[in-house]
Amino acid sequence: MLCLELAWRFIIARKRPMLLSLSGIVFGVAFFVLTQAQTSGFEQFFIRTILGTNGAIRISDQFQDNVGTVEKVDQDGKVEFLFHSREDSLYREGVDQPALIYEALKDYPEIMGVSEIIEGNGVLNTGSRKSSIEIKGIRWVDHAQASDLISQIIDGSIDEFAADQMAVLLGSRISQRLNLKVGDRVRLIGGTGNLHLRVSGIFETGVSQIDKNRIYLHMGTARSFLGRFSGGSVFQVALKNPNRAPAIAQQLQNVLNHRAVSWQEREKVWLDVFKALRVSSGITVSCILLLSGLGIFNVFAILVIEKTRDIAILRSIGFSPQDVSAIFLWQGAILLSAGVFVGSLFGYAGTFLISVIPLRIRGIFSTDNFVVNWDLDHYLMAATIALFFVSFATWIPARRASKVEPAKIIRETL
Repeated sequence: MLCLELAWRFIIARKRPMLLSLSGIVFGVAFFVLTQAQTSGFEQFFIRTILGTNGAIRISDQFQDNVGTVEKVDQDGKVEFLFHSREDSLYREGVDQPALIYEALKDYPEIMGVSEIIEGNGVLNTGSRKSSIEIKGIRWVDHAQASDLISQIIDGSIDEFAADQMAVLLGSRISQRLNLKVGDRVRLIGGTGNLHLRVSGIFETGVSQIDKNRIYLHMGTARSFLGRFSGGSVFQVALKNPNRAPAIAQQLQNVLNHRAVSWQEREKVWLDVFKALRVSSGITVSCILLLSGLGIFNVFAILVIEKTRDIAILRSIGFSPQDVSAIFLWQGAILLSAGVFVGSLFGYAGTFLISVIPLRIRGIFSTDNFVVNWDLDHYLMAATIALFFVSFATWIPARRASKVEPAKIIRETL
């Protein structure tokens, strides 16, 4: 405790340089938390949207693995080595026996919802405008369990869609482009002919690429329009724990003999982009903590030089080299603790203020305010980086102080 008390006295004896060092830690931690909350916030928004719209796993083509697998079997018949190449696999488009696949998927306890989907393309025509669209034929009860479709409807209702087999759900960007609203009639062109549909709802996922291209039809209506009266469908699967999607997808692929793709594999490009943004912003903001560490190093190095005589006196009255080193390490610990605590408060307050700032974004994302992610890991990462720089900046002067020889210093001052 005596070392801690002396460390505190050394700090208050040099208030201005210590406050400057403390401010560097505070702003470094605050900005790190703030930037990570923003970048990871948009990433989590994207992930939630993708999981709520396209599911955690997509099961599609059946494949016959004639030349794509290499395996080695030991004398007991056990597989020692297995290599599977999808590139060499022969695929049969779509699921030919969806009823069997549906029943098999229902037996997995990790699966929360399963939706069979028939996919195709067409053109919506209002008479004055046209728009190419992507068709999703669904059974709305199943799809509601495997997606967030109901909560994504911003106009109309799922009940109106359920009550009319010729109803259509439009993405928000499609409705804006074609100037359509709930209750309007629109013609769907392509496939086997034309269909006259009624707009029963408008949905918005928040991802513009989906909102400007996708419509939902009833399964029977979509099959009739596309001329696919059996088979050729895909499955969208929702999981209780989406992070386990890669392992479960591999298991489903081996069991069902159909291509199963997890959302991590499906959205790998975007996830890599978000990861690069997080790392880039983290490195940039960490430079503030690096500069703060250099400032602490300079302050402590000068302090050791100025306090050489005091250190010699402490050594002469019984302080060990470890005790002298501890005094300077305690100073770094005090600055680090105060900086991380105050910086975390500033980071929390800044994150809250940004989250309530109105900001209408209509591009890759659709949101009316900044999206932030409240994650304790951001604070722990900031504290860890600050600990690394401050510890290094404090340890070198503390080591130098511990090597002061009292006899030599006293002899030189006489």
